[in-house]
Amino acid sequence: MMLIPVVIGQNYMILQETSNIPTNITNRLSVQVTLTGLSFLVKNPEDDVAVFFSEKKFNQDYSPEDILLEIKTMLLQTEALQGDFKKVTVIYATNLYTVVPTPLFDETKASEYLKFNSKIMTNDFVAHDALGHYNITTVYIPYININNYLFDRFGSFQYYHAITILLKSILYIEKHSLDNKVYLHVINNMFDFIAIKKGALLQCNTYLFKTPEDFIYYILFSLEQLKLNPDSIEFILCGSIDKGDEIYKKLYTYIRNISFIKVDQPQIKIKDTDSSHHNFLLKNA
Repeated sequence: MMLIPVVIGQNYMILQETSNIPTNITNRLSVQVTLTGLSFLVKNPEDDVAVFFSEKKFNQDYSPEDILLEIKTMLLQTEALQGDFKKVTVIYATNLYTVVPTPLFDETKASEYLKFNSKIMTNDFVAHDALGHYNITTVYIPYININNYLFDRFGSFQYYHAITILLKSILYIEKHSLDNKVYLHVINNMFDFIAIKKGALLQCNTYLFKTPEDFIYYILFSLEQLKLNPDSIEFILCGSIDKGDEIYKKLYTYIRNISFIKVDQPQIKIKDTDSSHHNFLLKNA
């Protein structure tokens, strides 16, 4: 019998359960997709161990078609990615999104929200993630060619936008806070700027940058627009940024109250040199 996929929210669902997956499969696969790189994490949730991890950085922005070729190559040539998984999750870390207050969100007009800050095509598929507890909906464009291939390869899987994962984690951490804070999440030449005011979301933007000067310009511009004082505002960092990095040094020139994100729950350790703020999306997907 041919099984036909249907799209429901952020999930690719299957109309009939398959029975060819062994019941002893426990490993879970998470795939992080950006225009400048890919990351794959296989973990066993029973002992919270990283079974396999790999990341590949592109030397330039790739198209969705090029990214799909890289994914196919990785899955075909990597033994750890050739089996079946209990769960597959895909994270789209792009700037093709917007955040909408859930009471104002109308699913039938999803593409209208993106037209204000993203260039979209008439045939683009628009998805959304709901953060019900916080009354926030992330509207974004996933790469449908990648989704179709992964469905053919794995069957049912889940996908989210990176901002959804970040906001869920950050707003949980800040739920009792009375202070203003800024969270910066860095992936290669892109960073998310998330401003929190007394535990609630104040602003969420994503910027592309090439130099440390670009990096600090967008940050100072955002602070100015929000009327936040760089001398007193607390900055919390996560992702691919460390002390000694050029962007960290540039940030410390203007912002002195800087720390790295801390989470209450234990974090899976991907490699020996891993810190809790590294690969934050994959660990919290």
